[in-house]
Amino acid sequence: MFFIRLFSRLPLSVLYLFTDVLYLVARFVIRYRKKVIDENLYYAFPELSEAERKKIRNRFYRNFTDTFAETIKSLTISEKEFRRRFVIVNQEGLDTPVKKGISSLMVAGHLFNWEMGVIGINLYSEVPVETIYLKINNSFFNELMKKIRTRFGGYVTEKKEFRRGMLTLRKDPRIVLLGSDQRPPASEKRYQRDFLNRPAVFFEGAEILSKKMNLHVLFGIMKKVKRGHYNFEFVPLATPPYDSDEPHSITDTFCKKLEENIREQPDLYLWSHKRWKIS
Repeated sequence: MFFIRLFSRLPLSVLYLFTDVLYLVARFVIRYRKKVIDENLYYAFPELSEAERKKIRNRFYRNFTDTFAETIKSLTISEKEFRRRFVIVNQEGLDTPVKKGISSLMVAGHLFNWEMGVIGINLYSEVPVETIYLKINNSFFNELMKKIRTRFGGYVTEKKEFRRGMLTLRKDPRIVLLGSDQRPPASEKRYQRDFLNRPAVFFEGAEILSKKMNLHVLFGIMKKVKRGHYNFEFVPLATPPYDSDEPHSITDTFCKKLEENIREQPDLYLWSHKRWKIS
């Protein structure tokens, strides 16, 4: 941890020199998951030419490798520099219900740099923030990511632990951050629907939790302004009461908003993930 912290103290411009090399290796040498990326882009954007999809793939490699520099830098970055690089447009959308005694759910997809999104909400928020995460098998990296995500406050809860303690949302109102586009394993209860022109399966934690406890749900829109600079904006996704809502209504709305965010800046999405694997 000491050496990573020391490395993190380098200016981001210097760290980008390392990820410039990593970018070249990923794109030209090992061609990191090129087949998966190309297949995902082919189905998501059939209206684009092969050359246009290739441009998205190459910009994805750049964003993917830059994320390593930005995430490592987040371990020691100053509050002043972070605020300069990561701007949240309307944090009050998340904070207001919590101040009134009702927990808020913030759902988003895996668009770069989502880790800065977690850190940013903790920094900008005036109320408690809980981030739900899937445990990393490697204990060192699991602890490292927990330190990074809580750099400016907040706390993280492993998914299994959250299931046991989610009833405290009424007693202890807070913002809960959920990455809602991960592919659930076959052992989990899943909802299947089309996403970017192909069948995909989704967790419905936000759907079940919000309707059961009458929680506000907001969607986080990620936009990259330039290298190392992002804007994050919250828009209402669902508001109680939910008595007249159709089944899966919140998950369906999430998918639509996520598709819109992806189509606006497609190179920000995690195309290397086998997102559309059903079995």
